[in-house]
Amino acid sequence: MSGEEATGGEAKGGRGAQLKHTGLRPGWTTGACATAATTAAYTALLTGDFPDPVTITLPRGQQPSFALATEELTGTYAMAGIVKDAGDDPDVTHGALVRATVRRLPAGSGVVFRAGPGVGTVTRPGLPLPVGEPAVNPVPRRMMRDHVARVADLHGDRGDVEITVSVDHGEEIARSTWNPRLGILGGLSILGTTGIVVPYSCSAWIDSIRRGVDVARAAGRTHVAGCTGSTSEKTVVAAYGLPEDSLLDMGDFAGAVLKYIRRHPVDRLTICGGFAKLSKLAAGHLDLHSARSQVDKGLLAELARRGGAGETLAAEVADANTGLAALQLCTAAGVPLGDLVAVAARDEALAVLRGAPVAVDVICIDRAGDIVGRSGVA
Repeated sequence: MSGEEATGGEAKGGRGAQLKHTGLRPGWTTGACATAATTAAYTALLTGDFPDPVTITLPRGQQPSFALATEELTGTYAMAGIVKDAGDDPDVTHGALVRATVRRLPAGSGVVFRAGPGVGTVTRPGLPLPVGEPAVNPVPRRMMRDHVARVADLHGDRGDVEITVSVDHGEEIARSTWNPRLGILGGLSILGTTGIVVPYSCSAWIDSIRRGVDVARAAGRTHVAGCTGSTSEKTVVAAYGLPEDSLLDMGDFAGAVLKYIRRHPVDRLTICGGFAKLSKLAAGHLDLHSARSQVDKGLLAELARRGGAGETLAAEVADANTGLAALQLCTAAGVPLGDLVAVAARDEALAVLRGAPVAVDVICIDRAGDIVGRSGVA
């Protein structure tokens, strides 16, 4: 699959051009694999035959096909498994066998998710899923529900099913992730917002950021946006109507964007990303990857104090499981932690720009893409 196919459109600028420039092969998320396995298993449960390969539709419209690595059909359930291909990304789940076991449920049950072997369970608050739920994230859940509905409609079924997702050796693999520390116990999370793993090597991705700035300047763009992913891109487009070649897929490399724009200025830079990632920028980190920087809950507590939090709330923020949990605590108390983080991140960005003639604003979003914090332009 080419970079243009991976990002859904011609690679004139922005995210598509950057991926094409790296020359790296994209892959599939665990969420895409689980969706394909679910589709195959449910189809077999209704028809007696497994589609192989099985084709699914991703959130941005791509329709990849997946070969089945294993399958099983009994009188009560069907199971299909797919080996995850992460492309050229150094993903710890590359090569993992993702299985979905589907059982029919009584009418009106809807779609119920279970954690099988190798898939974790949420045990602490602050994540986008309630405590006690299997660690199958919201977008993969939606993808699986959508595909169950399509198969049900095609074959005249109700679509009331239990989906048990499992990953062979997932509990062992999860020890190399942050899941245990976040309170996701027993295995991996099933992840993905686009279904596609966008790979990078540090040098290739940083070079692609530079080329993205060059393309924007050559096109006469005066306002560009450094975005941490596809959700933040959508937020910026909705907020400012920026064209594709004004969008820089900075990923975790905030420093690469700021240092290059310092030498090659544009009139305005918007930085948009998840609250937790941008809280790292607020703390002075220029590489936002989870392996190289962590959310500073102490800083969040101090910002909360500046926003009017008392010592009890500040202590709760400092002890929060995740950045999201800290944000939720402050939101409930009427403390504008999102705005305070956005302002602090903007000020750190301006410090890196060292007086370059670039106006900066920062937008913090949650996992759904809703704006939870915003700075002014400075």
